[in-house]
Amino acid sequence: MFPGISRRQLIKASASGLALTTLAGALPGRLFGDGAPAALAGPRKLDFRQRAKRIIWLFPHGGPSSIDTFDYKPALARDDGKPFPGEKPRVQFAQTGNLLKSPWEFKQHGQCGAWVSSLFPEVAKHVDDLCFIKSVYGTNVAHGGALLGMHTGSDTFVRPSMGSWLYYALGSENRNLPGFITICPTLGHGGVNNWASAFLPGVFQGTPIGNASIPCVEATINHLANRSWSGEMQRAELEFLKELDGSHLAARKVDDAMASRSESYDLAYRMEKDAPALMDLSKESKETLELYGITDKTTENFGRQCLMARRFAESGVRFTQCSHSYKWDQHSNLKGGHESNAAQVDKPIAGLLTDLKARGLLDDTLVLWAAEFGRTPTAEGKDGRDHNPYGFTVWMAGGGVKPGFSYGATDDWGYYATEDKVHYHDLHATILALFGLDHEKLTYRYGGRDFRLTDVAGTIVKAVFKDKV
Repeated sequence: MFPGISRRQLIKASASGLALTTLAGALPGRLFGDGAPAALAGPRKLDFRQRAKRIIWLFPHGGPSSIDTFDYKPALARDDGKPFPGEKPRVQFAQTGNLLKSPWEFKQHGQCGAWVSSLFPEVAKHVDDLCFIKSVYGTNVAHGGALLGMHTGSDTFVRPSMGSWLYYALGSENRNLPGFITICPTLGHGGVNNWASAFLPGVFQGTPIGNASIPCVEATINHLANRSWSGEMQRAELEFLKELDGSHLAARKVDDAMASRSESYDLAYRMEKDAPALMDLSKESKETLELYGITDKTTENFGRQCLMARRFAESGVRFTQCSHSYKWDQHSNLKGGHESNAAQVDKPIAGLLTDLKARGLLDDTLVLWAAEFGRTPTAEGKDGRDHNPYGFTVWMAGGGVKPGFSYGATDDWGYYATEDKVHYHDLHATILALFGLDHEKLTYRYGGRDFRLTDVAGTIVKAVFKDKV
């Protein structure tokens, strides 16, 4: 087909134009048939009624303080400066002193009367759409382990991320886009393992757009466009590679690595049409840009992430993550740090919720606000809070969750989850159920045993569902 060009030369020449390096693991789920190996083909049968079709995870990396944002604790103000009356955890990241009241005023909002601090005035307007879980807990007090636990279900071993599991189970709704995208993710605290597919086929790994050290306006997918060769030439290359790989695949029942690599080339080619336009916000209206805070320097960066996430969700991307990294780790200067951080994300989050609802997307798009842990009610130093995985708040919106609802509780000071406790395995099981998936049945056999996102634990929190499972 190409006289004088060896297979090795052809692959090398293809690399720059087809994004072989950046996109090798970021591929459409289930491969949409097209002659893919049986192990990768066709979305699974759902176990429950599917309420959510896609998810946008807003990830405040570092651990915002629940007791200063969404978990109102009057006892903190009453007992400010006093010793914590209970026992502190046996394992602590750092030593803390006495109780520290919140620097912010809490007020009730909406018809549901949810308490929200003055840090989030715009999100507070949407509490009647939010479902708070105020009793989430984990076990790891370090960022790295806690991030991996929340993302993959394991703080110890390399496991597939939640995005990869959903992609594996349901595929993508758009064959020209990846099913799992992470915008400006952190490269620390587990880094790529937080969006990796681990032992699942590489097809289901997340596609990073930039990273946390790059402003969102500059974040992109490298080598997305091939300006050297025409589309016809690239298509011919791909067909030639398929011919060369055909005999290899024919001799094996399944070769996930080969299938994933082959599909990566195909996806890179298909993405040249859709992805650049989706990542280009220049044609959005002035009103939309203002809604997300993109016209304001303070909110521009996270606003761009949220607007891109809406565009990806609307175009059929199954799982999109927006990261506000690595800003929320206030071991000191709690007031200054949290005020700066909240100001950067409050308006973009409210804009996203408003936009999704106006477009009719919120009904089947799950929005998740969840960090790796919360922070202690006791003070670290003069004006900081330490890591606290023993009781913290996450919230969800849309996607079949009960709006204007609060589930679970921490103790009077917000240190430990005490009522209707929700481990991150339970949270994962609940999210999978919203997508119609039974976490006990969604398994993948590797190394002689069946693995799942929730390991051997996890209980679906049915109380947060808008209706019965």
